[in-house]
Amino acid sequence: MSKVRVHNFHVSLDGYSAGETITIESPMGGAERMFTRFDGRVIDGIQAIEDPITLDRALASTWSQGIGAEIMGRGKFGPQTGEWPEDGWRGWWGEEPPFGTPVVVLTHHAHEPMHFDNGTSFHFLDAGPKEALEYAQGLADGKDIRLGGGPSTIRQFLAADLVDFLHLITVPMILGGGVSMWDGLADVQERFTIESTSSASGLTHHFWNRATTA
Repeated sequence: MSKVRVHNFHVSLDGYSAGETITIESPMGGAERMFTRFDGRVIDGIQAIEDPITLDRALASTWSQGIGAEIMGRGKFGPQTGEWPEDGWRGWWGEEPPFGTPVVVLTHHAHEPMHFDNGTSFHFLDAGPKEALEYAQGLADGKDIRLGGGPSTIRQFLAADLVDFLHLITVPMILGGGVSMWDGLADVQERFTIESTSSASGLTHHFWNRATTA
């Protein structure tokens, strides 16, 4: 059975993972400063030859390993709300999205699929967590499903008990407000075994694996 995995998901000390309002200038709604230590080049194993291999970079590189499809909320794809405008928007990433797999974008509004030369495709779906997962599994060729966020989307999948693994990164920073994925999920940690380690950069990595029953 394929697993549902969350990778490199940043959380502030006060429990927020994004700001309230997403705009073109602010894709994380003001929470972009949480990512100053994150080297996005390494998510697919690429980094400059002169850069050291650090704990943070090594852990970030597991993002793409064994992944056949991603599920993301609409806000991760773009800042638009309501009916999709005819503005030519193709995501934050231009013509080379980093995914290289099918991506299911959760939205209540119909949109034609998008396909890119590097193997990325976006499929727009109006569905709850269970139906979205089944759809993504049909695109993933037996590989794992990455749950890409944002926090509201991850919260819905946790509430439905559909998440097998989370790599959460606590950033030593106070945001003071925003969107949390923990609302309404008291004691969710009891479903998982949890390990944590800190890096020299000040980040703390948490690995939540679904607990197995004897």
